[in-house]
Amino acid sequence: MFWRTIDTPKEAMKRLRRELGVSKVVATLLAQRGFLEPEDAERHLNPRLAHLDDPFSIYNMDPAVDRLIDAMHKGEEICLVGDYDVDGVTSTSLMVMILRRLGVSPRFYVPRRLDEGYGLSEAALERILGDGKPDLFVALDCGTNSVQEVASLRAQGVDVLVIDHHQSKDETPADAILINPHISGQSEAAWGDSCTVGLVFKFVHALVKRLREQGDPTAKEIVLRDYLDLVALGTVADLVPLRDENRIFTRFGLQCLGRTERPGLLALMQVAGLELEQPLATTDIAFRLGPRINASGRLGDAAVPVNLLLSEEYSECLEIARELDERNRERQSIERAIFEEAREQALAQGNAAGLVVYGKDWHPGVVGIVAGKLAKEFYRPCLALGGEGDFAKGSGRSVAGIDLQAALHLCDSLFVEWGGHPMAVGVTLEAVNVEKLRPAFADAVQTVVPEPPEQEIEIAAWLDANQLGGDVVAALEELQPYGQSHPTPVIGLRGVRLTDNPLVFAGRHARFRFQGTSGAPFSAVAWGMGNRPPPVGKEIELAVKLGWNRWQGRCEPQAEVLDWRA
Repeated sequence: MFWRTIDTPKEAMKRLRRELGVSKVVATLLAQRGFLEPEDAERHLNPRLAHLDDPFSIYNMDPAVDRLIDAMHKGEEICLVGDYDVDGVTSTSLMVMILRRLGVSPRFYVPRRLDEGYGLSEAALERILGDGKPDLFVALDCGTNSVQEVASLRAQGVDVLVIDHHQSKDETPADAILINPHISGQSEAAWGDSCTVGLVFKFVHALVKRLREQGDPTAKEIVLRDYLDLVALGTVADLVPLRDENRIFTRFGLQCLGRTERPGLLALMQVAGLELEQPLATTDIAFRLGPRINASGRLGDAAVPVNLLLSEEYSECLEIARELDERNRERQSIERAIFEEAREQALAQGNAAGLVVYGKDWHPGVVGIVAGKLAKEFYRPCLALGGEGDFAKGSGRSVAGIDLQAALHLCDSLFVEWGGHPMAVGVTLEAVNVEKLRPAFADAVQTVVPEPPEQEIEIAAWLDANQLGGDVVAALEELQPYGQSHPTPVIGLRGVRLTDNPLVFAGRHARFRFQGTSGAPFSAVAWGMGNRPPPVGKEIELAVKLGWNRWQGRCEPQAEVLDWRA
């Protein structure tokens, strides 16, 4: 990969060092990421819950809260429907928890992905309404594009509230209360990039605030920050930018998660191999907790993880968590087999600007992961499709600099339906049109970005290897939590020499120790580099991410190697 050193506004960096008293590395990263004024940088380094905006500044929040309170006071039937991913599961769980605290017992549903598809499908509504017609229908993490389904509910006299963050393809539902900053033109607000669970937190904040004003004694007892563990789970897993309010949610949510007493989360952390009482990072959500919550929705019933989060019985939670863990292992096995086939198809498409891979027998629950892996490996947008009767359904993933939605608009006529974000989409088309889609999608991507972005490593700062120690790692911890739009910085290390031969493990990865011209050896791991480990005895440069390796009560600094060069 091409290594590029990020330019640093040097005067701003010096001012941040002087006025905030931070290290050179931290000041450099803050300046590179646009925090040029000490006040803005301080707010980023030390976010506070008091920095959260008034939830009633969100368009439609007033009528949404009033309608729910009216339903509560009248004892009306309330029905919640959430998506089957982590954002939808945590959104549903959070809303159910708060309503139950307030004495309301809503019905809740999660679409069955394999039978009913995404969101407010006709099949999902048929099952839901089969249990009785509600007075108020609340759609969470879906509904923005469900024009016909919402119209059907309204025709039956059901009021509809939608809390969602997905963008609209064409029109939005009429005669419904819609909370969605991307539709209301508020995407530039501090909460404009929130995923749905973040918006649900804003909603319950507004709900509790209004009920307190009305003298509700239960509302006065609710401590909202205790629910930020759920918000952090959905926010990190849904890959929304960890800036502004998302950063606040995640910073305090990780703290809440680390001391959680929810039996479901404790059980999930146990089966995921996370040590309790240890600081948690966004990577723990992204690679351990999130995939296990997602696995049930991908292969079976996403109501299972909702039940896990809502249950108060630890023995029941542990049983559910083990089921999710087994589902995740099953998902990994299916995914590996499909990925090998998909990769062969991708190689056969040569230098196409966008890739389309398809297998009529591929499991629709894992094609999104396959699309993401192919996009990362080939550094091009990819659509991965499985078969469903006469249709091909699947997911798309993009790479930095290419808006996937813009590309799909250019070949819209080939799809039965599609929707999502610039970086991730879901699509459905007739299977006979897959061959037409391949050249059409490649041409669309090339139209959106005529020159494909070059895969590169952005070096934030350079250090001599003998300068490296736990103090540098600790300084970088000040900028946690890292995630989308605020990535873990890549540090360039000069003067590196391996102290011994790398140990290749699991057939694909390498582990070794290195040191500079002086200083103690430093531990390193190189994922996927077992076939090209760094040489022993020669002076090299490393591009690394620095962090802590915590294992069985021990903690030591570790470098994650992204690339090396002579």
